[in-house]
Amino acid sequence: MPFVSQIKRQTDYNLFSSTTPIVIDNGASNFRIGWAGENDPRVIFRNIVQRPRHKTTGETVSIVGDHDTTLLKYFDCSRSGPRSAFDSNVVYQFEIMEYILDFGFDRLGANGSEIDHPVLITECILNPVQSRSKMAELLFETYGVPSVAFGVDAAFSYKYNQQHGICDKDGLAICPGFTTTHVIPFIDGEPVYKGCSRTNIGGYHVTDYLKQLLSLKYPHHMARFSWEKVEDLKMEHCYIATDYASEARLFQKGTKEAEEKTRCWQLPWVPPPIEEPPSEEEIARKAAIKERQGQRLREMAEAKKSSRINEFENQLRGLEFLLQQLEKVEESEISYFLKDTGYVSRQEIESALAKVTQSLRKVKGEPKGEQAEVEEKTDEKYPLVNIPDNMLTPEQLREKRRQMFLKTTSDGRQRAKQKRVEEDLERERKNQLDEKKRLENPELYLGEMRTKYKELCEKVEQRKRLKTNGNNSNGNGMSGGVGRGERLNAAQRERMRLLTTAAFDRGKGEDNFGAKDEDWQLYKLMSKDNDEDDEGPDEDETELSRVSSRLQEIDPTFVPKPEPGPSQSAADTPRSRPLTKEDFQILLGVERFRCPEILFHPNLVGIDQAGLDEMAGVSMRRLSSKDQVLEERLTNSILMTGGSCLYPGLSERIEAGIRMIRPCGSPIKVVRALDPVLDAWRGASLYADAVQFPQQVFSRMDYFEKGEDWLRKYQFQYTL
Repeated sequence: MPFVSQIKRQTDYNLFSSTTPIVIDNGASNFRIGWAGENDPRVIFRNIVQRPRHKTTGETVSIVGDHDTTLLKYFDCSRSGPRSAFDSNVVYQFEIMEYILDFGFDRLGANGSEIDHPVLITECILNPVQSRSKMAELLFETYGVPSVAFGVDAAFSYKYNQQHGICDKDGLAICPGFTTTHVIPFIDGEPVYKGCSRTNIGGYHVTDYLKQLLSLKYPHHMARFSWEKVEDLKMEHCYIATDYASEARLFQKGTKEAEEKTRCWQLPWVPPPIEEPPSEEEIARKAAIKERQGQRLREMAEAKKSSRINEFENQLRGLEFLLQQLEKVEESEISYFLKDTGYVSRQEIESALAKVTQSLRKVKGEPKGEQAEVEEKTDEKYPLVNIPDNMLTPEQLREKRRQMFLKTTSDGRQRAKQKRVEEDLERERKNQLDEKKRLENPELYLGEMRTKYKELCEKVEQRKRLKTNGNNSNGNGMSGGVGRGERLNAAQRERMRLLTTAAFDRGKGEDNFGAKDEDWQLYKLMSKDNDEDDEGPDEDETELSRVSSRLQEIDPTFVPKPEPGPSQSAADTPRSRPLTKEDFQILLGVERFRCPEILFHPNLVGIDQAGLDEMAGVSMRRLSSKDQVLEERLTNSILMTGGSCLYPGLSERIEAGIRMIRPCGSPIKVVRALDPVLDAWRGASLYADAVQFPQQVFSRMDYFEKGEDWLRKYQFQYTL
């Protein structure tokens, strides 16, 4: 199919003679190219170039205009931003301009080594000579065109609308373009360049401003605000307010009229599936499955318990039999007898017997108190603990210290285990009492438990706030800015006082700390073991955990409060909610008129220049003539052309602004071009098809003979 299109373009190109000019409207936003005498251009595309890389091979390609969405499958276009040949509205990147001209001529069908047609190309008003000469050099030396003519796009649009009776021979052309805005006065059908005015504001800045506002308003949808989409939103929804201040107050008050002017852009959204509560049959089925699973797990646990009991009993019988055989063996032959058993002494066998006995009792679930007899046997592992030091050798003293350390560690572990056992028994006792109360009056019991849970939560939270805030408050229940000393408890403050006192006493005179035995008591007082208010959970927290577990057992609707993090309280814990359709809606309210308002007040985006209505007054003041009649003729025919004059309400706003700077009763007429976007190309096409056009071109012979200096004097005549 692309081959067929190429053949068709080549055939159309061959239909035109070599004297038929090619018309190019080289705008900063769009590039338009076609044949003279036709009503519409043949090819239109964005005046940009991208150079993405292939995702697989890494090969770089050049893409002119809008990239095809299908290319995204093969090329990475995210890292190669669009590049333009324009700086403001002046061409300065002619390497990029060559890519664009290649693409335009190829689409037109001119794919030969040279372009043997005259070219009429538009440029900005008062284009710098260097830019014009570089463009002429590119067309003459690279493409070999026979002749070139340069004209102002706004002038072509004005003359085209003048021929259709839209505007008069004397008037003003207001041209808000892509990156700049011009005002050109016309007298007797010719532009007066000395009266022109320009400001660096245009449609690009309006789109960029709208993109910034939407990104700030909806940061979670920034990926949706591509340049092309924001451009579409601008052209579809933006308008010019007749009175910007009153329109802004209208939206600030949130009136019904403001709601009617608000537009909504709905992003793609799929509602989440609605979870229906399970039926009674479903609940019963899940309960039956859970019961079967629990029964299966209990049977597996019972089988595993029986297996372990048999294993420990076999080990116990084997160790007892081994000890009985050792009674019949002499002391000198014990090591030989135990050579194949894996043990080296009687003490090791007895220690293993004690461990197996303890493990067997634990598996059978016998009371913990019966283990005391087994623990008495373990004292034989530390025979040197109770022997005085003066009766031991240096090696035995080192062994005694090791045994004392091991015995202390074992005793501490046993005490902690006993404490946990007592806590479990106490918790079980309380649960039994609670169960008895619940059976007597379930509703009263549930209410009491909920009240108790609420009181304990408040006590624990209050304690944490006081601990963090040092018994201070900043008035809103949150932690205040306090020092470390205010956050210490009583034991920690006492420890700090002792350290400070000791350091102060040492600085008074000689350092004789430690000479007395009483000095060493200071370390005992500073020991953290005496800190009663430790960091572990207190009784309230333990009771709160028990009550919460109990409520979860008896009340299926109970939801425990989440524990707050280190930097937030329980009341500040964020709660997520499911996303709704409204979360995927982009509302355009005040942005609809706030963004195009920069055409009249560029200082809204930090550009200290005049607006459209002020520029019209500046252009009229720049004319040397003070003829009041001439100024009235100019204001009686004001033509708006360019892509940025399509906003609704623009003509009324310009008329109101110019009326403020003109005498009362002055005739003011503001009209819009027939087609503000294509009238410049159509006017150029009409002039290129005229008989006198060959007399206004700049030929290749003139270029090589006279050079680029002659381009300073070149000026296109717009009179047919």
